[in-house]
Amino acid sequence: MKTYKSDLDGKEGFFSSLSVNTILILLTTILFFVFGLLIKFNVLSIDNIALKPSNIMQGKYLWTFLTSMFMHGGFFHLFVNMFSLFFIGSLLQKILGQKRYLWFYLISGLFAGIFFVLASLVFPADFDVFAVGASGALFGLIGLMMFLTPNLPVYIMFIPIPIKIKYAAPGMLILLWLISVTGNIPIGNTAHLGGLIAGLIYGLYLKNRYKHKVRSLNKFFK
Repeated sequence: MKTYKSDLDGKEGFFSSLSVNTILILLTTILFFVFGLLIKFNVLSIDNIALKPSNIMQGKYLWTFLTSMFMHGGFFHLFVNMFSLFFIGSLLQKILGQKRYLWFYLISGLFAGIFFVLASLVFPADFDVFAVGASGALFGLIGLMMFLTPNLPVYIMFIPIPIKIKYAAPGMLILLWLISVTGNIPIGNTAHLGGLIAGLIYGLYLKNRYKHKVRSLNKFFK
């Protein structure tokens, strides 16, 4: 990421000194509060921000593929996603480089949203459901790590021991699906799956394209 000199005092600008991942976390957190206030004071409706398949199928609110990635369903939802992004994103941006990382993060989130909308045609219960959150993009990052760093040890919910990412990723999908079904909790499982698929596709490409680099990288995680 390029830095610049301030025209005022010659010092490096604040945002230019931050990593892409840190900026994503800050931007997502700020927009969570901004969107919340705009909805609370009826400046915007939830339709203007959250992704809803029935709206998309009518050609409405197409920009929500992007805005929904920066909105969350509550403080806990925001915290869990940003906490995960801090650790996963910090590693991946070092591996990919900041520019490639940013594009992949955004594309993964968009692909997850598209997959969610298309899947709602098969699972009609989701057709009129609003979806928000960065977890689709997060699962894209996780899917990518399954190919680039499959033996990386990670911790997942309520399990006190580290699990290799190649096992943890499908485990998280299954666990979240079970939680949503047994607890009747609205979780965007198809969006998570869509993000994971995007990550797996890109991960397979990079693994084949940069075989020696990926092999060298995995020497650190055995």
